[in-house]
Amino acid sequence: MQQALRSRRRFLLAAAVLAMLGAATPPAARAADADAFPARPLRFIVPFPSGSGTDTTARMFAKKIGELTGQGVVVENKPGGNGFIGVQTALNAPPDGYTVFIGSNSTLSTNAATFRKLPYDPLTDFAPITLLSRGPCVIIVPAGSPYRTLAELLEDARKRPGALNYGSGSISYTLYSEWLNELARIKTTAVPYKGAGDAINGVMAANVDFAVVDATGAIELARGGKVRALAYTAPQRSPLLPDVPSIVEAGLPDFLAYNWVAAAVSAKTPPAVVKRLQDLFTQAGNAPDVRDYYTRQSTKLILSSPAEMRQYQKDEIQRWKRLAAVAKIPLQ
Repeated sequence: MQQALRSRRRFLLAAAVLAMLGAATPPAARAADADAFPARPLRFIVPFPSGSGTDTTARMFAKKIGELTGQGVVVENKPGGNGFIGVQTALNAPPDGYTVFIGSNSTLSTNAATFRKLPYDPLTDFAPITLLSRGPCVIIVPAGSPYRTLAELLEDARKRPGALNYGSGSISYTLYSEWLNELARIKTTAVPYKGAGDAINGVMAANVDFAVVDATGAIELARGGKVRALAYTAPQRSPLLPDVPSIVEAGLPDFLAYNWVAAAVSAKTPPAVVKRLQDLFTQAGNAPDVRDYYTRQSTKLILSSPAEMRQYQKDEIQRWKRLAAVAKIPLQ
């Protein structure tokens, strides 16, 4: 009995000493741990199907960060549920920096403006790493559509309120399309899809009349004649779609619909690891082949600080809340 008590005391004493040593780990040692990160493969969680603009960006950075660190980076697509499935997958993972959420304006801003109650808070549940890219959208119709210009589409929509429908790959695209309705004084009906790629497929199959989609996922299809692009939602034309009018030329200069992609981790992730991830994304984004890729895609590479990303999120949420009210979009 006495020996058992002595063994228990020794165990408790050793545990207390180890706890004290852990608490007393100097900042330099913790920084060294962060510098050694990652020591094993990372995974990027994308809340949309493969082929979306967010997925493309995730895979581009995954490849480059894998090359920089010598560690594999696996991209996991978790589509559906307005991005909630991907969000919960990322937030339920250990907050050690090895699971990175590659989200977009829908999951990191517009959901907060269009849902009455979210199962997460994009500002408090996530620690921002960096904004990655921002790019315009295109308004597309099926290749065999009778609409050859945006003006023709809008004219028919005004004549037949509610008759035309649009494909929506996420809540952001719903918001953009309802914004188009409001600006153009038309009424069209939403057909929801799990992601931008599915919405584009819906247009190609002529299951919907039109869609506002990320330009990255539609440029090659438009150039190949599989869909028809009516307008590019930027003040100037895209050099990749020189025959497609800018939204200014198409007659709706205020419809500047942009998609953006950003990286974030659980808010419980150690700040030193967040900083290390930011450095890795910045190094990857500054690689010549990555910059060349985004130049060819007519997409702007941003590479912000975490603080800049957080402020951008706040500004976006405020803007979309105001727009949702103006467009009378019912909260989900």
